[in-house]
Amino acid sequence: MKYPVNPAKPKKQSITRRRFMGQAASTFAFTVVPSHVLAGRGHASPNEKLNIAAIGVGGMGGSNLNKCATENIVALCDVDEERAAGSFKRYAGARKYTDFRKMLDKEDKNIDAVIVATPDHTHAVVAMRAIRMGKHAFVQKPLAHTLKEVRSLTEAAREAGVQTQMGNQGHSSDSIRDLYEWIHDGAIGPIREVYTWSDRPVGGQPWSDFPIMARPTETPPVPKGLDWDLWLGPVAYRPYHPIYCPTTWRGWVDFGTGSLGDMGCHILDPAFWALKLGHPTSVQASTTHYRPKFSSETYPRAAIVRYQFPARGTMPPVKLTWFDGRIKPPIPEMWDPGRSLGTNGAIFVGEKGVLSHGSHGAGGLRISPKSLNQSYRRPLKIIPRIKDGSGGHEQDWIRACKDGKPASSSFEYGGALTETVLLGVLAERLPDQKLDWDGSALRFTNNEEANGLLHIDYRAGWHL
Repeated sequence: MKYPVNPAKPKKQSITRRRFMGQAASTFAFTVVPSHVLAGRGHASPNEKLNIAAIGVGGMGGSNLNKCATENIVALCDVDEERAAGSFKRYAGARKYTDFRKMLDKEDKNIDAVIVATPDHTHAVVAMRAIRMGKHAFVQKPLAHTLKEVRSLTEAAREAGVQTQMGNQGHSSDSIRDLYEWIHDGAIGPIREVYTWSDRPVGGQPWSDFPIMARPTETPPVPKGLDWDLWLGPVAYRPYHPIYCPTTWRGWVDFGTGSLGDMGCHILDPAFWALKLGHPTSVQASTTHYRPKFSSETYPRAAIVRYQFPARGTMPPVKLTWFDGRIKPPIPEMWDPGRSLGTNGAIFVGEKGVLSHGSHGAGGLRISPKSLNQSYRRPLKIIPRIKDGSGGHEQDWIRACKDGKPASSSFEYGGALTETVLLGVLAERLPDQKLDWDGSALRFTNNEEANGLLHIDYRAGWHL
């Protein structure tokens, strides 16, 4: 797809836009509604309510659940009774469980779809069981904990023909569609570099004060109402400690995916989609970790991750860099003087200008310099918008379950995005090494130690 030569000339610009919009509409339809996903299970009537079960209903899971309250909430599962108490009370008519396996087996005939909002390390084992039972699945971001899990979930959902959605809510926003249209309309010209950043983990998260530490040796008693063995799920056993849960698990290698895993599926999403990035060819990280006993257990307080993406059609190669822990990217030459970078966001560096946004779906979308922002004529809104209102992302998934047309961040898209994010997470565990990546084969071509980190050995009784 060619960028327009001179968007300032109305006549040529109009012709280019018409050509672009026709191409963009067909491209969007192909990308978001792949034909092989439409085959599979029968679909409910738009007026028929889904029977939904949810696993992990405290925290974000409770929020996802509330945005699906238009449907029948028939069963809830959580290993922590205290954390789940609010959802258990709100949906008093739903049957309650501690073990998701027992819930799925017992409720099989009563469930159409599941919400999975457990910690990262149990996403895959929970979602896989539901998908193989033919249930539609909404899974929180990142889609899984390891690269092998992500690829396996994507393939299983495709084979089962179920409707899926990853919980990166910004992908259902109007702003990410604006960004896509502006970039393909040539608003800032060809793009060869993207900067992305987050202030996490020091930006207000429950794990903001997470210590850089080795595994604790104390073994305090497990709180009443918490099934610690089920909370651990497939990972190696370790004694309970409050430094792991309910909120600080994200900083531990065994359970979470650090700052990049937490925010990458939000902040990298607009670039990954609009620039059609696909698989990177290499990734390299630098981190603040310097002691193996820390880096083997926890994620760093700050990191820089550099990705290289090849040319895609007429689009040039792209260097994408991630910064976190309050490290900020360099200010581009065409950036408006005095303007703050903010705590989370991204900058696309084009030949004619720069385009920037905040977190979660390109909110705060803006073009710099100011003169280009004022002169640029915005293109027609061709990409279908998702209905505004409470729970748009979750409701888009519900709509998909009923009409069979994939949701905005189905696993076909969300899985590929998560793979790119988790490549950076893995690189943080092997800092200062350039890792060459073969995405089709799901392996590194120059580092067997890195290949050993593509998945973990599950403990006895657990499997994908």
